[in-house]
Parts: sequence; C-alpha cells; structure tokens
Amino acid sequence: MRSTDATLLIVPGWQGSDADHWQSRWERALSSARRVEQADWERPDRVDWPRRLAAAVAAADKPVVVVAHSLGVPTLLHAAPLLPPGKVKGAFLVAPPDLDAPGLPAVLAPFAPVPTAPLPFPSVLIASRTDPYCAFDRAEGFALDWGSALVDAGDAGHIGSASGFGPWPEGSMRLLGFLQSLK
Repeated sequence: MRSTDATLLIVPGWQGSDADHWQSRWERALSSARRVEQADWERPDRVDWPRRLAAAVAAADKPVVVVAHSLGVPTLLHAAPLLPPGKVKGAFLVAPPDLDAPGLPAVLAPFAPVPTAPLPFPSVLIASRTDPYCAFDRAEGFALDWGSALVDAGDAGHIGSASGFGPWPEGSMRLLGFLQSLK
C-alpha cells in the first residue's frame, strides 16, 4: 500500500501536536493525511475523543491507517470497538503513555486503564527506552497485548518535538515500510 492508497488519520495526544512535531509535518507533507481534531486538546474526554476518531474513520473515502502518538494511542484503543469492521487497515503507534504509572497528569486519568485487547488490524508500536511517560518493558507488554510489532527507538524520550523529533526521517521510513506491508 502507498500513502496515497489510504487516508492517514493523524491522532495527536494531550495538548495536540505543535507545528514542529513530526505528526504536524507529516500532515502537511502527505496529501492523504488528515488530523482527527478534538474539541479540547487541554482537557481530553474519554468518551468524545474515541467517538471523533470513529467518525473520522467512518467518513474516510479510502482505507484508513491510523498514526497515533502518546494519548492518541489509548484513544485508538478505546475507539477500536466503535470502528467500522475492515475499514482500518493498520495502526502506527508511537510512544503510548502508561496510564497506570504514578505521577501522570490527573487530566489523563479517565483514559485508564489502557485497554489490552488485541487490535483487529496490523500495528507497529514505536517505543523509546527513555520515555518519561512509559517504561520500555511496559511498552513491550502493550505490544504483546495488542499484537503489535515492537520497534525499539533507543534513547528517544517521548518521541515528540520536545525531544528533538520534528522531521523524524527514521519514523517516515518506518511508516512507509509499514504501509508497504499492508494489503
């Protein structure tokens, strides 16, 4: 599959993705990319965010590949039961938060616990060994639970613009490889 064969739904996490974030750059660079907009990026809503994602999937005129970062990952997991069967062809998951870890902002608590059901479509999980929001061994467990291929990003922080991942060419290459693996 090529990027133009699918609608790439960009699903940012809490506070959205700023203009320098790799998700925002990909959205601008890829003609088939669309951001799932939320009513309030500062106060995530456990019911509304997944519903908005499900509505975006239903409205897409092509097969969908979800590109989720941070709280966007549990948003997809909570949305999975709401998605039209067969419409999502894959998910590119980056830096999911461990919502059971102590010290996370209270505004994220309604998304806990992180769902552990296997995803009904292929997925890849990119995780950092130095993500302050999720220990690598926890990300390994998520990948196993969800049936995701795990990619070790090494010392990459939260894999966002704050940790130096604006353009993220390695991520672009991973996404293209993932897309090529999809039917």
